[in-house]
Amino acid sequence: MFNGSIVAIVTPFRNGKVDEKKLRDLIEFQIKNGTSGIVPCGTTGESATLNFDEHESVIQITIDQVKKRVPVIAGTGSNSTQEAIILTRQAANAGADASLQVSPYYNRPTQRGLYEHFKAIAQSVKIPIILYNIAGRTGVNIEPETIARLARDCQNIVAVKEASGSLDQMSRIKQLCPKEFDLISGDDGLILPVLSIGGIGVISVVANIVPADVANLVSAFAKGDLKKAQELHYKLLPLIKAVFLETNPIPVKTAMGLLGMCEAGLRLPMCAMSEDNLEKLKKALKDYGLLKA
Repeated sequence: MFNGSIVAIVTPFRNGKVDEKKLRDLIEFQIKNGTSGIVPCGTTGESATLNFDEHESVIQITIDQVKKRVPVIAGTGSNSTQEAIILTRQAANAGADASLQVSPYYNRPTQRGLYEHFKAIAQSVKIPIILYNIAGRTGVNIEPETIARLARDCQNIVAVKEASGSLDQMSRIKQLCPKEFDLISGDDGLILPVLSIGGIGVISVVANIVPADVANLVSAFAKGDLKKAQELHYKLLPLIKAVFLETNPIPVKTAMGLLGMCEAGLRLPMCAMSEDNLEKLKKALKDYGLLKA
């Protein structure tokens, strides 16, 4: 259900408000270009600066536009367990196919705290839960042993989006967890390595602008065409590097603005790119053939 290229979709704004029409257009663009799933209200969707009504609305719009053509995996995590439960129940009631649960940020819970947090959320709904491990942004790592315990004890915790950057840790997850528990890359630059150790796909940032290439990379590997997968991996790497020149989603949203896909507007504390990095981003887009020289 969660294999292939899944996009962590941006939240487009116009005049400071969510641009519903543009969000629907972006969803259509993704589905037409082979994207296997949509994640609204993730890190790339600036979930941290959406209010409750906007959060609920973005998820509802996504579900409505997708119309069950691909899974909708709603970002409903929080550093408050009760808040995460409320958001996850809302998404489940709206028709989301699954929930993406980032580890609590700022609180820095212990491994026991992480276990109890995710278990409480999983027990509050029936939809599948995908854990999201990104210690670089949350300040705490979900250890492989904790993930394995959750996978065993909670039937609807079915996968992890791993953005630790550690293939060693990801290998430990595959080794310790039940066979049916899925590993999903949370790093665009590690899609191919993660697939090679048993991953099933990616929740991608760069797919916002080049969905077909990311989808084709995962598909080529699944078909055993390693040569094509490698070619796409190396083609994508410079662009991936460019969309992480500054904190996500600043560069990817800036790129989408340059390409006329949506307004580049961000919400503070996200701000415009530095001139130096903006020039590097433009060069990467031109070298990829996306932006005219």
